[in-house]
Amino acid sequence: MLSSPVRLRPIRGALKAHDWLPIWCNLRSTGAGSASASNHSPSAILPAPSCARGRCLLLLLLLLLSDDLLKKTKAEGDSEEDESYNLTFCVVIDRRCDRAERRGVAVFGGRPSRHTPTMGSRRMDAPLLGLFLAHLATALEVPLDLLEGLPQPPTITHQSPKDYIIDPRENIIIHCEAKGKPHPSFSWTRNGTHFDIDEDPNVSMKPNSGTLVVDISRAKAEHYEFVYQCTARNKHGTAVSNNIVVQQSRSPLWSKEKVDPIVISEGRSLVLRCRPPAGLPPPIIFWMDNYFQRLPQSARVSQSLNGDLYFSNVLREDSRNDYICYARFPYTQTIQQKQPIIVKVLDLDAINDTMAAFYNDTDLFSEEPADERKPNFLLPSGPSSSKTVLRGQVLEMECIAEGLPTPKISWDKVSGDLPTKRTSFLHYEKTLRIVDVSESDAGEYRCSASNRLGSVHQTIRVTVKAAPYWISGAPRNLVLAPGESSVLTCRASGTPKPSVSWAMNGIPIENSPKDLSRKVEDDTIIFTDVQAGSSAVYQCNVSNDYGYLLSNAFVNVLSEPPRVLTPNHKVYQVIKNRQASIDCASFGSPIPKITWFKDSRSSTLDGDPYVLHDNGTLEIRTAQAHNSGKYTCVARNSLGNYENHIYLEVKEPTRILRQPEYKVVQLGRSAVFECKVKHDPSLIPTMTWLKDDGELPDDERLIVDSDSLTINDVSESDAGVYTCIMNTTLDHDSASAELTVVERPDPPTDLELTDQKKRSVQLTWIPGDEHNSPIHKFLIQYEDSLHHRGHWHNLTEVPGTRTTAHLKLSPYVHYTFRVLALNAVNFSRPSFPSRMVKTEPAAPDGNPTGVQGFGTEHDNLVISWKPLSGLQANGPGLHYKVMWRQKVVDSDWTTVTVANNSKFVVSGTPTFVPYELKVQAANDHGAGPEPAVAHGYSGEDLPVAAPDNVQAVMLNGSLAELHWDPVPAKSIRGHLKGYKVYYWKEHSLHKHHPHLVKSQILTFSGNHTRRMLPGLHPFSVYLFNVRVYNGKGEGPPSPDQQIVTPEGMPGAPSSLLVTNPNMDSLTLEWSPPHERNGHITGYTLRYQPVNNSNELGAVEELALPANETSLTLLNLKYGTRYKFYLNAITVRGAGPAISQEAVTVVDEGNTQTPHPIAPSPPRPPPPKARPVNPFGNVSSSFGEDGTLISWDYWGPEQNVYVEYIENSEGEEEWQKEPVNGTQNVMLRGLKGGLSYRVRLVAQGHHDQPLHRSDELLVSVPAVASRQVDIATQGWFIGLMCAIALLILILLIICFIQRNKGGKYPVKEKEDAHTDPEFQPMKDDDCTFGEYSDNEDHKPLKGSRTPSNGTVKRDDSDDSLVDYGDGGDGQFNEDGSFIGQYSGKSASRDTAGGHESSEAPSPINTMNSLNSFV
Repeated sequence: MLSSPVRLRPIRGALKAHDWLPIWCNLRSTGAGSASASNHSPSAILPAPSCARGRCLLLLLLLLLSDDLLKKTKAEGDSEEDESYNLTFCVVIDRRCDRAERRGVAVFGGRPSRHTPTMGSRRMDAPLLGLFLAHLATALEVPLDLLEGLPQPPTITHQSPKDYIIDPRENIIIHCEAKGKPHPSFSWTRNGTHFDIDEDPNVSMKPNSGTLVVDISRAKAEHYEFVYQCTARNKHGTAVSNNIVVQQSRSPLWSKEKVDPIVISEGRSLVLRCRPPAGLPPPIIFWMDNYFQRLPQSARVSQSLNGDLYFSNVLREDSRNDYICYARFPYTQTIQQKQPIIVKVLDLDAINDTMAAFYNDTDLFSEEPADERKPNFLLPSGPSSSKTVLRGQVLEMECIAEGLPTPKISWDKVSGDLPTKRTSFLHYEKTLRIVDVSESDAGEYRCSASNRLGSVHQTIRVTVKAAPYWISGAPRNLVLAPGESSVLTCRASGTPKPSVSWAMNGIPIENSPKDLSRKVEDDTIIFTDVQAGSSAVYQCNVSNDYGYLLSNAFVNVLSEPPRVLTPNHKVYQVIKNRQASIDCASFGSPIPKITWFKDSRSSTLDGDPYVLHDNGTLEIRTAQAHNSGKYTCVARNSLGNYENHIYLEVKEPTRILRQPEYKVVQLGRSAVFECKVKHDPSLIPTMTWLKDDGELPDDERLIVDSDSLTINDVSESDAGVYTCIMNTTLDHDSASAELTVVERPDPPTDLELTDQKKRSVQLTWIPGDEHNSPIHKFLIQYEDSLHHRGHWHNLTEVPGTRTTAHLKLSPYVHYTFRVLALNAVNFSRPSFPSRMVKTEPAAPDGNPTGVQGFGTEHDNLVISWKPLSGLQANGPGLHYKVMWRQKVVDSDWTTVTVANNSKFVVSGTPTFVPYELKVQAANDHGAGPEPAVAHGYSGEDLPVAAPDNVQAVMLNGSLAELHWDPVPAKSIRGHLKGYKVYYWKEHSLHKHHPHLVKSQILTFSGNHTRRMLPGLHPFSVYLFNVRVYNGKGEGPPSPDQQIVTPEGMPGAPSSLLVTNPNMDSLTLEWSPPHERNGHITGYTLRYQPVNNSNELGAVEELALPANETSLTLLNLKYGTRYKFYLNAITVRGAGPAISQEAVTVVDEGNTQTPHPIAPSPPRPPPPKARPVNPFGNVSSSFGEDGTLISWDYWGPEQNVYVEYIENSEGEEEWQKEPVNGTQNVMLRGLKGGLSYRVRLVAQGHHDQPLHRSDELLVSVPAVASRQVDIATQGWFIGLMCAIALLILILLIICFIQRNKGGKYPVKEKEDAHTDPEFQPMKDDDCTFGEYSDNEDHKPLKGSRTPSNGTVKRDDSDDSLVDYGDGGDGQFNEDGSFIGQYSGKSASRDTAGGHESSEAPSPINTMNSLNSFV
């Protein structure tokens, strides 16, 4: 019971400025005094005392238990099984008083628990009270290194261990280091009495230290084997060290003893004793032989914990003369050995049989060999045993059993489960080892030994004792301000329960000066209202039978204003989304209270997201960018306050954006690992690469860039895991990837041939190194040194998982084999060849393949085959028996023998007759099997008959269906290939179209009698015939048949011109369509005005007769643009229209135009009203002359042209075609069967942008090509050249003749100077006649007459390729269809509209040649 109130300082001063602050406390004490907070409320409250003044810092009135209540509460004894109880305290704090008065003592709400306390445990109230007080006061360490001049009692910082074993060969050093202000002085005791160091010349103390150094060069170490204790003292107290027991290490020699040989029968158990000399510390035991090799151990032979060697049963191989036990002493690093033990294991049956011959059949050894037996324990002995172990140490239990067969050992815990994480089994399950033993490991353990004959069990009872150990740590130093209160606790436990004793400054506390502010209650010292000058060091000694704990704790009474130890303006940097901790380390007595502010200091930082720790650290659990800034920590106590500024910077995290990837690289190539990183720009990153968690090799092949690692010329040693680490000063990120180096496998080795038979052999091999890439397969090759020396051939393949192959052999071959391995990289190098295997010759196993018969002439038969290889010949003298006969009944086979050839020609055969053929292989050892019969035909000849009953039926204006009867097979005289249709346009039914005789060919493969003929022109007459053809050629044609095509719709008019534009009238002139396709019955003219916004007006339509080609339109609006559409009409309907635009003039002065074309359009409207694209209604139509492109245009630009390009993926240039002021153009350069992209372009001034129309996709239909013009044939050109040469020779002769005739008239002289090319030659005298003066008929000198024999293409969209089967649809020179039409001659007169089929003029040809010459 305390006689006065206790003054306590609050933890960091958390009290508010209330007059009265009640604190409810409820302590639940269990066992040794552990406490936890509870929420029980007291049943009453004590009124606070009234005080006159408010100058004291803190008043704590603690209502304590009276002695009577303590006695009553503890009335039921002091058992080691401590009872639990509840006590409720009421604490009242008054901040207005400068003195404390205790008004009374009371207990409120004290309730015993279900266990009634006894009188004997009265001392439990002091630990309870100490625990409660410990919650209100904390220890404070004086930072001597930061704050100079602060006093502090001594503190032991370093000392030697309690049991100090020394090496007798070295100086003895006994450590004792301490700190304090002022620095402490040191003294020693030895065996409990003062040790005067100055009197021993061999002992010295280190300066500024208490460490002793004993020089053993002049003394023996055993003279200093004592118990030492160090004392460190200054004017504020005394600290003492542990008792240090100094003992020298000992490694005594093995006592000499005679070791007799051990003779034992096989199967018996055996124990070889080691019995090493006692050393300090105990030696480490192991068994070795004379060669310093450890003796092998197993479940049958093992070493026990004491070093003995146990044999569960001995075998004959256990006989040896060098069983040597070694003892290694760790401190002196010496090894001692025992005398070798000789063990002889005898097989008594063999010995008895041998000795009986010498000793009249009397057994020399009466002991029988050991039979099989159930296990029996050699260690430990008896059915049960016990073992004691200390808490925290290692528990080792062993069971060694003998038996035959060797027993198997197993362990389990009878009273529970084994602690799996702390348990291990050693010595082949014979030793159970449990580390860090606790009280829960006590109990019964059972080991079992069993073999097939039975089992035996051993029970081991384990008792766990405990040397003293701290429950909540050693006592902590206290720094108190004058008038404060606190407690020192020395909470420890042990088994048995330890006793606690206190000392002050090294003197037992009961012998120390009395101090009213100090009260000792068992393991707690309560300090109340401490005063200046009461600083001291207290020693707590806790001990039991198994050890002791000695701890120093000082009580330092100081009065210090607050100081912040964290440097001012310190900058903390943290990564975003991580925890940030800002320190505010402070010192003061009383302990200062820490308050934090940010930036403007508008409010304290308390609550989410901030956490304020007791040590003053401000924690932000998840730092964000807005948490950056200036922070201020303020430390306050009753003596003042201190302010410090700290800065926090939140940085972006470092992240690897592109991680290195797993790579498989072939040996010798390069590997590149990428590692792209994002980091805060204010942080300086450092890229580091590791290989297998170590540094990269120092190799110039490894190139480290800012974001990659390149390994050139990769070798096998480069394989491994590569890690890129991006470090900054705050964080790092890393990523790893593995590099696997692969290479083609090493060649297989050790080829071996086994199980050789007549036609097979077994090949085995050993695979080479795979080089990290599994072998997929093995390729087996062979060399035939008999037929193809030096040439290796593939024989077979086997999967990569096999290393054997059953090989089939052929006769008459000298085999040598080799093996290649294939992995994902490549084939390995070939293995070394195997030995040679020779096979005997035999008749061929097979006959040639690919036997066929055909004719190259109409009267022969060629028989061919694929010859046998050398491997298939099976022997020497390979030849072939060739047999044939006509495929008729009862005909005989004709046979010839052929060698060194693969075909035979039979002459004089009938034309195209079927034959049966056979080819048999044979050699010097016989013939092959009966060959199979093949079939063939003798040679073909031209067909002799034409198809009959040829007919044609028109399906529409351009498509006809043809019918004919098939030609008999005998008349074909060969393999039917198909039919060819020759057809040509004889003439058009229109009077303006000339007759045509150029034929075209459609080829139909196969035996067809009904086919389509496409691409015919309407209103025309065609002739056609049909021919059969075989492999030799075509047969005769059928009689010509006629096809008359009906009328069709006409094409667009050839031209449409606007002339004579006036204010209200203009004239239209046009030409009839080039493709009339029937009788023109009239024309339809439609026209409509177009305003400035490109809107079309009402349409006017006129029907015109067929014989009109011009029309004057009256009553038009002046200054207006009109668009005209003109169509031609036949009985089949109207054809496509041709369009044109024109503008009526504004005034009478411009009524005439110099050219028959539409005038320029009027000035366009202002730019805001102008449309984006001045083109519209772009369309296309197809005619014989080409593709007609039409459009509408309302732009001001005069330079308009058409661009077109083939619709393909190539990079061709756009082709240009000028327009010349019209709104349509004929493109003649487009090829049939292709698609083109067409667009219109309007170009203004150079500084104005181009205007382009939308692209129009034009697909030009494919039409059948015409027969090639004779004028383009080489033979015709050659003939014309010869004729020209003859004419030239005649001319020269004529000039020579005339020169011999004398004078000529002037006219003739003038004529002689004219170009002879322009004069016709007279037949009678070889002179030239006169040409007409009409210049229109005179060609320019040197000009050539066009000889292009191309014809206009059809307007039908039907492609011949769709109906014929022959190739790509082209005609050859002989008229066969080869695919493309030739374009129309560019020199055609468009006004005439007639096409000519005439051949080029010989005279013109001659003129052309003369010009060339």
